[in-house]
Amino acid sequence: MKIAVAFCTIAVVALSVNATVFFQEQFLDGDAWKSRWMTSEHKSDYGQLKHTAGNFYGDAEKDKGLQTSQDARFYALSARFEPFSNEGKTLVIQFSVKHEQKIDCGGGYVKVFPSTLDQADMHGDSQYYIMFGPDICGYSTKKVHVIFNYKGKNHLIKKEVKCKDDELTHVYTLILNPDQTYEVKIDNEKVESGSLEEDWDLLPPKKIKDPEAKKPEDWDDRPKIDDTTDTKPEDWDKAENIPDPDAKKPEDWDEDMDGEWEPPMIPNPEYKGEWKPKQIDNPNYKGAWVHPEMDNPEYTQDAEIYKFDSIGVLGLDLWQVKSGTIFDNFLITDDVKEAEDFAKETWGVTKDPEKAMKEEQDEKKRKEDDEKNKEQDTDRDDDGEDEEEDGEEDDEETDEPDATETEENDLPKDEL
Repeated sequence: MKIAVAFCTIAVVALSVNATVFFQEQFLDGDAWKSRWMTSEHKSDYGQLKHTAGNFYGDAEKDKGLQTSQDARFYALSARFEPFSNEGKTLVIQFSVKHEQKIDCGGGYVKVFPSTLDQADMHGDSQYYIMFGPDICGYSTKKVHVIFNYKGKNHLIKKEVKCKDDELTHVYTLILNPDQTYEVKIDNEKVESGSLEEDWDLLPPKKIKDPEAKKPEDWDDRPKIDDTTDTKPEDWDKAENIPDPDAKKPEDWDEDMDGEWEPPMIPNPEYKGEWKPKQIDNPNYKGAWVHPEMDNPEYTQDAEIYKFDSIGVLGLDLWQVKSGTIFDNFLITDDVKEAEDFAKETWGVTKDPEKAMKEEQDEKKRKEDDEKNKEQDTDRDDDGEDEEEDGEEDDEETDEPDATETEENDLPKDEL
């Protein structure tokens, strides 16, 4: 049995025959998380995180995590654990993210740092081992970052890995194997996999174009050529534009004042464009010339590009325009099944009740909005009826003759 190590009291270490849990955090002990997580002092205006399950959840207690609480802020928070190396074993990094604010632009990723990190001075340029998780900004950026640091330089994955962009909780898992392969999972389902050497530019390419090789001068790579026997028809050349035959000089045209009148030009229906001879197969065609390659002298195989010597800190180092993201259920282990089971026991149990609560809230809000709209429509209708009644009263008053008119009408004509 392996001995699991973790540097936090809430990280209840799962001991099994084949698994070692290096770090686990579920935030189940109230504000005690503050003693395990440190906010960087590199800047004085880092955003604050609060302990909450959010506005909707599957379990009011189990779903409590750390939520970003201030808009347009950087966040810099980290937790330390007993250092270890992933040499010769699988490394699994897993956590859950809920963008309940319907995030418009911001990160939802984590960074794994070497144990030498000064947590009090952690910032955006602090060297890390791995950066992993969702990043969303507008409609164009909705991806999962998978960045590895190799020999002091950060390398982005060359593939586009799509992230979830709804408001529910999702689990992100990165699996890094000692055979130089990897796998990315979302909600316990594989979404991407491959090899480190192929999907990152960690090493120089194995092959390069031979700088000494040149295409032979007599190499003909034209699949088609002009038919030299083809000739242009005599009646081919026609003007592209011609005077409009239906145009007539205006009657008030004064040549002394306006100059000589010329009809406007219109496209010539007989214009055929530039003549080109027809194409035939090139009898000398040798195919596309392929530049010969050679072994890259700068390439050196490295069977340990997956390895990190002293993993010791997990951090949130990100920016958010609109706050409200909740991070929870952090896990670092060397066993894939351990991570799968942990996801099932946490997110797997609460995801359906969370979705149901969200749908119930959405339906309630929809009905409230409908009622509000109906009330506004009714108020507008009532205002319209009042205006009509006022108009009718004015009309009635106008139709009745005034006292002066009545007296004048009652008098005999000779008294007028």
